Amino acid sequence: MSESDTAEKSGNAFWRFIKEIVIILVVALGLSFVVRTFIVQAFYVPSQSMENTLMPNDRILASKLSTRFGGVKRGEIVVFRDPGDWLDAAQKEPAGGLAGALVWIGLLPSNTGDDLVKRVIGVGGDHVRCCSTDGRIVLNGVPLTEPYIKPGDTTDDVRFDVNVPEGRLFVMGDNRNASADSRYHLNDNQGTVPVENVVGRVVLTVWPFSAFSTHPIPAQPFDDPRLDEQQK
Repeated sequence: MSESDTAEKSGNAFWRFIKEIVIILVVALGLSFVVRTFIVQAFYVPSQSMENTLMPNDRILASKLSTRFGGVKRGEIVVFRDPGDWLDAAQKEPAGGLAGALVWIGLLPSNTGDDLVKRVIGVGGDHVRCCSTDGRIVLNGVPLTEPYIKPGDTTDDVRFDVNVPEGRLFVMGDNRNASADSRYHLNDNQGTVPVENVVGRVVLTVWPFSAFSTHPIPAQPFDDPRLDEQQK
């Protein structure tokens, strides 16, 4: 075999290798985009409003399948799009350049500034008010014992009495003293959020690894059968 034949074969092998790498990358990016769009999406926790359940800059995973097929339930932590002026313009600066492209593909957690993270307290048809004589949120006539609230917080700093419309949610942060949630937007649809604005249910904290945890619906208070009996 001549030197020219050897060189030609080496060149062909090199370009086959490059082609295979490109195909693998395209397929991987495509799969990442599909997962991010339809199955699960990563987010940064944007603020202190969910302490101590979620800490600022924690990386969390939100399941889109659970909300798409199972709806949104009381007690779930959800990521949702700003329903209207909950965030100011400075907070909505999207990531640009390479970082923005990687967020869009799904290789980096979303930090567009247009997403909020809160806990669902009331769903369509619920009656939520503040507060009982001992300062607890009352849901469908039942005073709630909420073990997830940040220790030392009080929940009765804003008084309200809301009947949640169908297709909407009443949401609150676990850090009640540092959460501009539904209580602070009562003049706009009673502070409720459209279900269609929900991006997904938070199911995991994945980073930092020391904070790795799942986020099921708390049995207390949301397993109380009286919540549904009173709603009826």
